[in-house]
Amino acid sequence: MRGLDPYVAALAGTVLLATLLPATGRAARGAELACDLAVGLLFFLYGARLSARETLAGLRHLRLHGLVLACTFVLFPLLGLATAALTPRPLTEQLQTGVLFLCLVPSTVQSSVALTGAARGNVPAAICAGTYSSLAGLLLTPLLAAWLLGAHTALSADGLLRIGAQLLAPFLLGQALRPRIGGFLTRYKRLLTPVDRGSILLVVYTAFSAAVAQGIWSMTTPIALLGLLAVLLALLATTLALTGLGARLLGLDRASGIAALLCGSQKSLANGLPMATVLFGPQAGLLVMPLMVYHQLQLIAGTLLAGRWSRAPNPSEEEPAAAGGESGVHAAWESEAVVSGGGEPLPVGRSQD
Repeated sequence: MRGLDPYVAALAGTVLLATLLPATGRAARGAELACDLAVGLLFFLYGARLSARETLAGLRHLRLHGLVLACTFVLFPLLGLATAALTPRPLTEQLQTGVLFLCLVPSTVQSSVALTGAARGNVPAAICAGTYSSLAGLLLTPLLAAWLLGAHTALSADGLLRIGAQLLAPFLLGQALRPRIGGFLTRYKRLLTPVDRGSILLVVYTAFSAAVAQGIWSMTTPIALLGLLAVLLALLATTLALTGLGARLLGLDRASGIAALLCGSQKSLANGLPMATVLFGPQAGLLVMPLMVYHQLQLIAGTLLAGRWSRAPNPSEEEPAAAGGESGVHAAWESEAVVSGGGEPLPVGRSQD
């Protein structure tokens, strides 16, 4: 087992930096402006990297994609509401709201693809499933947040315009410019990774700076944080179990079942953090903590499951789905290495999204 990914450590360090040296006054306003620009850049790059041809080609896996979307935008919100009703008092109101917001965020792409490949699952289907979830999240996440979180969000007519200007417009611009810059982004993908991650770190710092300025840590206890960990572990275990059951009931083959389980149980930190800053504004600080913790838990669980499935002596008898349908998966995985970052299992704690 390898050590923690430096990016995950950087996220924790950014929270610590915001706690010790929060941006205030003019610095806070400058950080907010830089954060807005960074979020726009992130979604521009998402749009520029997305191949519409490959996305449409993946529509043949309708049962798989329907299952992933149902898990992401139906099952998760229902579990979030159940958590809010059943969780004992030690979980503070803001953490509880953060758990429900986590349940509204779309699935990942990169980490789902990497783990699916490591588990000998259906990688092309995982790519499309994560992509469809991200696209649907541009619309569904804000609408579900406005419906289920109500007064906690700043969503109004002006808020919807802000989401359109800050998230959707850059994404569509990236799609429009993809024929011109898509090749460049593919060739220099590794050089652009610091841009993606640096933008997310800036979002984290800005959100937690605003929260610290409001005295957020004085409202949170160690017991509440331990309660949060227990809730997120239960949420992850329940989602994995129900997604695996859904794959079997739908008769998905083993490779597609693996893709559905890994995509349907994961949440995107890269999409969720920028959305939180738009939806919650200065209140986003502690509300994104559940998403950050869940992101790490899902990587640990996904790595352990992928290792188990990759070592299975008889794949036709392995969970979570029925036998068959694995031909061509290994070749497809190799062809998508540029997307997923490689065909080896992710080490525990390794972040790809």
